[in-house]
Amino acid sequence: MKILTVVGARPQFIKAAAVSNIIRKEHKEILVHTGQHYDENMSKVFFDELKIPKPDYNLEVGSGNHGKQTGNMLIKLEEIYLEENPDLVLVYGDTNSTLAGALCASKLLIPVAHVEAGLRSFNMSMPEEQNRILTDHLSKLLFVPTKSALDNLKNEGIQKGVHNVGDVMFDATLNFKKLAEQKNSIIKELGVKEGQFILTTIHRAENTNDISRLKNIVEALNECGKDVVLPLHPRTKKYITDYGLNFNNNIKVIDPVGYLEMINLEMNSEKIVTDSGGVQKEAFFMSKPCITMRDETEWVETVENGWNRVVGTDKHKILDSIVNFYPEKKQENIFGDGNASEKILKLLNSCK
Repeated sequence: MKILTVVGARPQFIKAAAVSNIIRKEHKEILVHTGQHYDENMSKVFFDELKIPKPDYNLEVGSGNHGKQTGNMLIKLEEIYLEENPDLVLVYGDTNSTLAGALCASKLLIPVAHVEAGLRSFNMSMPEEQNRILTDHLSKLLFVPTKSALDNLKNEGIQKGVHNVGDVMFDATLNFKKLAEQKNSIIKELGVKEGQFILTTIHRAENTNDISRLKNIVEALNECGKDVVLPLHPRTKKYITDYGLNFNNNIKVIDPVGYLEMINLEMNSEKIVTDSGGVQKEAFFMSKPCITMRDETEWVETVENGWNRVVGTDKHKILDSIVNFYPEKKQENIFGDGNASEKILKLLNSCK
């Protein structure tokens, strides 16, 4: 079987690291990188560190408004699909690359498989929510990571081709955790102590593009009284400058880091404060309390299990959670057994 895989953003590179090498044991894979994330620290380093096969195509679409970015992807993907004539198109997650990959395949009557299907924040103002819903309704095979994702699809009338395989990011964490432990030099370079710093990421447009939300976040971090390590997303950096915001000396601002260094920072942190969906999960994998600076989350199990607190961008809630939030119960096994990639391969084989 010829499988064409579309990736374009950091979380998708991590998922592809777990799945592509498994797929290539039995099938021919064509890997297409849309170039949605193109900064070296957001793209190339992941392919190098995680030994992801070199992309067969790089569309180099870069950044831009949603319509322009997605439209450029569609135009370029259609040419590749017609040339390669794949048996199936595999997409991950909820980015513009996901939607473009699925929509182009659907228009050409090529079956679509969606890894990480069924997630819902129930906030349609999020581009990611629109992307994931549309992709799910276009897909023939839907690989869901959790029971709630399964329930979400059932509630939308999608039951055929749905399989709960577990979370491929959990696979990746288990595969690369030992390698990540060797990246401990970053802790020494930053001058922070293991288990005594807050790891923070900020990148969602709902936070970066709103001066009041971003200001609340920055002030909470400035006033928390703890060392904070902040790998700063390029878009967030731009808005910090545009809004004239400043960080106190307790905040160690660094460039975006590769996957292995990020895992090392996560496993050595005290708590994680983020607006990232993937980092929420990684916090859970590392048994770290997570404080989510969003108004809702698609990873509801982490909240229900008591290891994730959703606080929005209320300054006082962020501060209180940094100081006082500690889980009160043991984690449950909610993301599978670490063999999601093998299960996906078996299901793909059954469709030949």
